[in-house]
Amino acid sequence: MSTLLVVGGSGFIGRDVCRFAVRDGHEVRSVSRSGRPEVDEAWVDSVSWTSADLFRPNAWRDRLDGVDAVVHSVGTLTEAATDGVTFERVNGDAAVLTALEAERAGVDAFVFLSAAAKPPGIRNAYLTAKRRAEASIADLDLDVVTLRPGPVYGEGQPHLPGVADRVLRFVASARPIASRLGEARPLSVDTVARATYRAALDPGERLLDVSDIRDLAG
Repeated sequence: MSTLLVVGGSGFIGRDVCRFAVRDGHEVRSVSRSGRPEVDEAWVDSVSWTSADLFRPNAWRDRLDGVDAVVHSVGTLTEAATDGVTFERVNGDAAVLTALEAERAGVDAFVFLSAAAKPPGIRNAYLTAKRRAEASIADLDLDVVTLRPGPVYGEGQPHLPGVADRVLRFVASARPIASRLGEARPLSVDTVARATYRAALDPGERLLDVSDIRDLAG
C-alpha cells in the first residue's frame, strides 16, 4: 500500500481523491487551509488532516515524510488580492512550491490538477498561472503527471452557482453536445478524482487531457 499526501484534500476534487485512496486501504494525509472538512462520512476519520498555510512549508513539511505520491488539487476561480488570493499565487506559485518540497523530501510522484482551458469570464491569468506551473515542475526529479480536465461539476461544487452546475451536468449527459466541445467538455468530479488518484498510484503518463482522464477513470 502507498502513502498519499493530498494538498487541498478538503476541497471539491481533493475530498474524492482522499475517499478513493482510503477505500483501497492506503495511508492518506491532507494539507489544506481549512483542515478537516465538514463531511459526515466514515472515510473522513481515516485521513490525517492538517490545517496549514501552503506558503509556510515549515508548518507542514513533516507531512511529506514517507510519502510515495503527492496530489496537488489546490486552485481558485475567484480572486481576492487583499487576502493574497490571486491566480498567479494560488494556481501557479502554490503548485511550484509544493512540488519543490516534494522533490526535496524524496517523493516519487507528483500529480498536478491543471485545466484544459480558461473558464468564460475569467482573467487569462487563470490559465497562464497553471501553464507556468506545469512548465516549472516538468523537469523536477519526480514522476510528474499533469491532468487538464475541462469544467468539473458535481455535488458540493463551491465555485459555480447551482444552475451552472446543473447546466454542466446536462451538457455532459448530452453526448452530441459534449463530443463537439472536445477538450472543453465537462467532467464529473468523480471522474476527475478517480483519474487523479489512479495517476498518483501509477504515474505512467506525463500529460492527461480530457479523453485520457475519461479513459483512466474508466
